[in-house]
Amino acid sequence: MKLYYSPGACSLSDHIALHEAGLDFEHEKVDLKARKTESGADFASINPKGYVPALTLDSGETLTENVAILDWISHQDGELKPSGAMGHTHLLQALAFISTEVHKSFKPFFMGASDEEKGKAADTILKRLGYLSDTMAGDFQFGDDVSAADCYLFVMLLWSQKNGIDVPERLTAYRERMMARPAVQKAMSHEGLL
Repeated sequence: MKLYYSPGACSLSDHIALHEAGLDFEHEKVDLKARKTESGADFASINPKGYVPALTLDSGETLTENVAILDWISHQDGELKPSGAMGHTHLLQALAFISTEVHKSFKPFFMGASDEEKGKAADTILKRLGYLSDTMAGDFQFGDDVSAADCYLFVMLLWSQKNGIDVPERLTAYRERMMARPAVQKAMSHEGLL
């Protein structure tokens, strides 16, 4: 199995989750501008969408999109999703919210938008993160245990920090708890982020 990533991109969430799950995998950096992998492969032949993440399974099938990859990882390690009859549904709900309401709101920061557009985006991001802060069930999104959704939220908090968005104190403490986790340290080290 191989994860294709770009350092600090949203693919970091999958990188962290794979380590949290204790799965054996390779990882390869992608130059998104050149559309080449570190080994020189044409990334479009791996993911025609042209962006990370992409996870090629041992079967040869390649998964794309954070929600799908994080869901797949959570099925490999049941500890990465909330328990109970609705646990999987709650995980998908959180992943979808982070993807569609938080992640997509960062677009102005990556597309060279005006300061006014970035300010509006920051307000939206802060509102969405406020909701997640208010609904956390414990030290992590669903209680005392890390889920695949926590891996994704953590990356959004790194992006917030990088772009000067002051998040609620509860999420600052959460970000620090996540940062201290061995899986986070390992993934960030692999990506040259530490």
